[in-house]
Amino acid sequence: MPDRIRRASDLGGGPAQLLPLVFARPREALAAARRILAAHPSPHDASIAHQVIGLVERDFGDAAAAVGELRLAVRLARRAASAPREADALAALGVALIHAGRTRAGLSRLDAAVRLATGADAARARFRRARALWVLGRHAAASADLRRALPLLRRADDPIWTARALTLRALIRLSQGAAAAAEDDLGVAERLFATTEQDHDVAVAVHNRGLVAFRAGDLPAALAHLDDAAGRYRRLGTPAPDLTVDRCGVLLTAGLAREALEVADAGVRELDSLRGQATRKAELLLVAGRAALAASDPDTARARASAAGRLFAAQGRDWWAVHSRLVLLQSRFAAHRPPSPDAPAPSPATPGLSRLVAEAGRIARRLEELGSPESGQAHLLAGRAALALGRPTTAAGNALAPGRPTIAAGNARAVDRAWGRAVGWLARADAHLAVAARDRARGSALVRATGWLAEALRAEAAGNPQRTLEACRRGLDVLARHQLSLGGSELRAQSTARGSELAAVALRTSLRAGGARRLLEWCERWRAIALAVPAARGGPDAGLRAELVRYRGVTSRVAETEAAGQAAPHLRRAQLALERRIRAREMRQPGNGGAPERLLVPQLLEALGDTRMAELVDVDGRLYVLLCHRGRIRRFAAGRTAEVAAELEFAQAGLRRMALGGRAVHGRRLQELLLGPVARQLGDGPVVIVPPAWMHAMPWALLPALRPLPLSVAPSARSWLRARAVPEPANSTVVLVSGPDLAAGPQEVAAIAKLYDQPTVLDAARATAARVLDALGGSRLAHIAAHGTFRADSPLFSALHLHDGPLTVHDFERMPAAPYRLVLSACDSARLAPSGADELLGLAAALLPLGTAAIVASVVPVDDEVTAGLMQTLHRGLRAGLCPAEALCAMRADASGDPLATATACAFTAIGAA
Repeated sequence: MPDRIRRASDLGGGPAQLLPLVFARPREALAAARRILAAHPSPHDASIAHQVIGLVERDFGDAAAAVGELRLAVRLARRAASAPREADALAALGVALIHAGRTRAGLSRLDAAVRLATGADAARARFRRARALWVLGRHAAASADLRRALPLLRRADDPIWTARALTLRALIRLSQGAAAAAEDDLGVAERLFATTEQDHDVAVAVHNRGLVAFRAGDLPAALAHLDDAAGRYRRLGTPAPDLTVDRCGVLLTAGLAREALEVADAGVRELDSLRGQATRKAELLLVAGRAALAASDPDTARARASAAGRLFAAQGRDWWAVHSRLVLLQSRFAAHRPPSPDAPAPSPATPGLSRLVAEAGRIARRLEELGSPESGQAHLLAGRAALALGRPTTAAGNALAPGRPTIAAGNARAVDRAWGRAVGWLARADAHLAVAARDRARGSALVRATGWLAEALRAEAAGNPQRTLEACRRGLDVLARHQLSLGGSELRAQSTARGSELAAVALRTSLRAGGARRLLEWCERWRAIALAVPAARGGPDAGLRAELVRYRGVTSRVAETEAAGQAAPHLRRAQLALERRIRAREMRQPGNGGAPERLLVPQLLEALGDTRMAELVDVDGRLYVLLCHRGRIRRFAAGRTAEVAAELEFAQAGLRRMALGGRAVHGRRLQELLLGPVARQLGDGPVVIVPPAWMHAMPWALLPALRPLPLSVAPSARSWLRARAVPEPANSTVVLVSGPDLAAGPQEVAAIAKLYDQPTVLDAARATAARVLDALGGSRLAHIAAHGTFRADSPLFSALHLHDGPLTVHDFERMPAAPYRLVLSACDSARLAPSGADELLGLAAALLPLGTAAIVASVVPVDDEVTAGLMQTLHRGLRAGLCPAEALCAMRADASGDPLATATACAFTAIGAA
């Protein structure tokens, strides 16, 4: 390839060749343009040079500076008396004015450019106007310009501008839902760009491939293309606000709402620092509003959507302004929506709620006129708000049941009025939800699932439980198939958030319909579903392994440097960069198909035998316990969710204080709230607790009724059945690992080693990640004594600390085989992060799907020396043939009388089929 840094005079066609160089190598084009201006060029050449500078500023820098440069380019073109030069500069100026938020002036310049140009130049001007119209959301007008421009560009044998026009047509087709036609256009555009040196346009083509994959529902492929495009933009040194907008959309769809919000806000800050395009800033604010709404932050959503709406209005972008208005209405409704249909209804005079129904209806009709797929969301919002108003109350504040109530005569007139209003609002709700429900047969998996949600809400309001549950089933099936396309455990878990409301409607309906069995089936239908599918294992990924090795090395150096009292900002930055790369690799991993295992209740009841399983279900803020035992399932009411959460936080803090020698925590109040009357029906046999995801950090052995029992915890009844079915290995391999810097580390492992015949012991320099992982695979029993770190901000980087650095969840997920039983003698090793709808991320959540039957780990920090003694008791029980739950029970009994030992013993729990 020829030398890429050439003087303007060396360019084959003179200064005119600088214009295509802008989108091939913008920094070189900028330097060459400045050299031309320094040589006192003619007005014609100076016009080109100023246009080059304006284009670089317009797309990659200061939008206001771009307008100034391009105005000068137009004046110089007129001085040169060159109509083609003037038309080209006018078109570039028109686009810059639109991106600066001056829509009317920008369109005026573009119209003038189209009138002034002829032939292929006119086609290029039409393309630029089409691009501006697409930015403004005027898709029909943009398509009309492209229909006239494309034939002329093809006849002119102009591969660059033909490819750009095809790319724009693909984007318009994507916005209309025609993904296959868009992919065809992008394929042709990529082949044309491959014949040129347009590096930036090639990056755009890769970027757009990501959009096609995204619209097709292939999130791993979308993320892979967008990451590839980001690398190309970075190498060119060009900011990419469009990529930021699109990446936020993918993250949002993947369930990573908080991350999408952070990325969007960072993009806004970057544009502000560059004084970049106002159009892109408005789009970033809109996606930030959507992300905040998905992250249950309606105040932030309202602020971002309002700011976006003001910019769109000033820019004359009606299509975008309507979408920002929808987010604004959704955030207002989210701020005061009732927690459940059984909650006291708002008065029809509730400020703004009745107006919200009307305005959401108007927004829905406008979106339909614009051809936006978001119209269903607007109808869904109007339907929700009307449903909230359609639950009237009597003067005494009691919700009316479906069907006309019987009341005292003196109250009849008030009830008649309330009833009439309710009927009216419910009719409006049904009309809007019926339109929103049409989406269940079209669009992406998430759009179809939203359509099924509208149908479920409609059926629920009509009092038809069978139809409601069928809609919930169909919607959750759509989401389950979507989930199977995702390979990374984080994406799988987060994606379930989209099914939260469908699952809640199903649980509520099942509770009303009666029958504990049906409630259990629906509870299991969307609980820990990510653990109900075998883990997606890709082929050997040398790149990921290398990144993990580097991550261990950098993290170790951070710890050493900071332990010596020195700051290590450069190492911290390297550590965070590695975390981002590792996480990105995992999210790009495709799914491996399969199907989620469904709970078969007869199979569960038969497998339980004398074991009692207590599954806790949260239905609209109230806990219920489903007690499964000896072929029966019984339902019991327990406490309010909010009270349980507060008491759980108190118990965890108390257990930490006990571990440091503080006062004992008795757990009686927590037991009353969690188990209610079930506490008196647990007998003296084994008990399996199946809590909601947010409750897994519970120290269950603190509850007086559970402490003396063989107790284990499972993420779901399905995961318990699956763990129970794991075959015990034929080998008798025992692996004992001791990490560094433990007060009693070597002694703990040495004492346990005496209980077994020829165990594999890895300590000191032998306890490296590679050796530990290799030894763990397929072993019958493994014990790791190490410091542990739980990362609530990024659970897959929760780790056990070995000689060469942290052994993370990412490492465990790469194991070809898992240990049959694993004891983690480490702080916080049992902690799991709630994620998605009712999912868990962490060490145990990684190991159970890989084939580990049972894990013993702690939910809080523990004392090293006390733990070392208790672990010997645990292993004596395991050596004698006790299961982990029974061995833990014996360990707690052995610790009784010593508050510190009791606290430490209660911190450990058995997870899985223990």
